[in-house]
Amino acid sequence: MIAGIFALMIAVLTFMALFAHMLLDGMPRLSWDFFTSFPSRRPESAGILSAWVGTTLVMLVTAISAVPLGIGSGIYLEEYAPKNLITEIIEINVTNLAGVPSIIYGLLALGLFVYQFSFGQSILAAGLALALLILPVVIVATREAIRSIPVTIREGAYALGATKWQIVSDHLLPYSSAGILTGIIIGLARAIGETAPIITIGALTFIAFLPPSPVKNEFPYVSFEWLTAPFTVMPIQMFNWVSRPEEAFQLNAAAAGLVLVVMTLAMNGLAIYLRYRMRKNIKW
Repeated sequence: MIAGIFALMIAVLTFMALFAHMLLDGMPRLSWDFFTSFPSRRPESAGILSAWVGTTLVMLVTAISAVPLGIGSGIYLEEYAPKNLITEIIEINVTNLAGVPSIIYGLLALGLFVYQFSFGQSILAAGLALALLILPVVIVATREAIRSIPVTIREGAYALGATKWQIVSDHLLPYSSAGILTGIIIGLARAIGETAPIITIGALTFIAFLPPSPVKNEFPYVSFEWLTAPFTVMPIQMFNWVSRPEEAFQLNAAAAGLVLVVMTLAMNGLAIYLRYRMRKNIKW
């Protein structure tokens, strides 16, 4: 126990020291212009507009792709799949895929989405690549959340004549929603900071324009042109600045890193808050 506490303190103190150093370097660069300006060859006028917009759109594709598929797969494996050798192999592989290095998913996305499906180096390809990355996390989180529901809930519902789907939709999903949501946001928090898959599929390191807007003024008011647009994301922008020798670019990278850390912490904080509210509202 003492060794575990000691290891935890080392990790926490290391993170706090690195975060404090990044905070001191990056805080002076944070301004409205920094968020609303495109990257530039002059560090004092460079911003992260294209990077945070690209990150937002890529994460939108990732969430839409991975969350419904992950939850549905978790429900099927836990409640509907027959208990046989094939199911056991699938379960083992899903668990192991959660620990596969992210560069492997990048190579898979490069061959499948970029070349095979001809999506190109686009927001759609990047979002699907990160969806593959977090899909095992969502599946495992969904299964564990459903598995934590007492068996008496199922038995009581069966005794009252409920069908399998009624048990899943009316009891298991509402009671396990807090755990599922936590797994989803943790997976998205991991995806938002990933660099290897995005570099592999060819994200731009310097981009001075925005993708087309998803919303239009005329009917049908929704556009999907942005899915095929080139893009960059926050980790790529940081990599570009860190690779430059000027110290001012290093400060820009620290400011961008600070924004990325705050976004990640905010997502995890949101998961904790929603989990608390959902568990508080559940009546067994």
